[in-house]
Amino acid sequence: MMVYGFTGTAQGMTRAQKAVFVSLLPDELEFHHGDCIGADEDAHHLVRQTCLVSKIVIHPPTLEVKRAFCQGNIILPVKDYLPRNHDIVDSVREMIATPKGFKEELRSGTWATIRQAKRVGIRCTIIWPDGTKGFYRG
Repeated sequence: MMVYGFTGTAQGMTRAQKAVFVSLLPDELEFHHGDCIGADEDAHHLVRQTCLVSKIVIHPPTLEVKRAFCQGNIILPVKDYLPRNHDIVDSVREMIATPKGFKEELRSGTWATIRQAKRVGIRCTIIWPDGTKGFYRG
């Protein structure tokens, strides 16, 4: 079973990002996400709708107002954002990211997670807002 992690913008995925995200999903998947409103919530529902077999592991953040409160197979203890994002990267074989813009940002949780994946050698597929793909490799 493939083990993917996900990070994305609180603004949610664009239609193009959703279409490409779904095209990347295998039939069987273990999926880790940070349970934030926006793209995490979008990805959670798309995995539930698309994959025949899925195990969803939720890594919730400390700020409840930012949480989507998705229901997964495993809900881990709440953590601050940076350690939680590192835990997601450390738990998976590959990351998928849906940033809000077309360039790297310094003060962005999505981009911090992408950079962490690169640091530890985890492949990260970036789905840009227009649906094109890029890759960050470690």
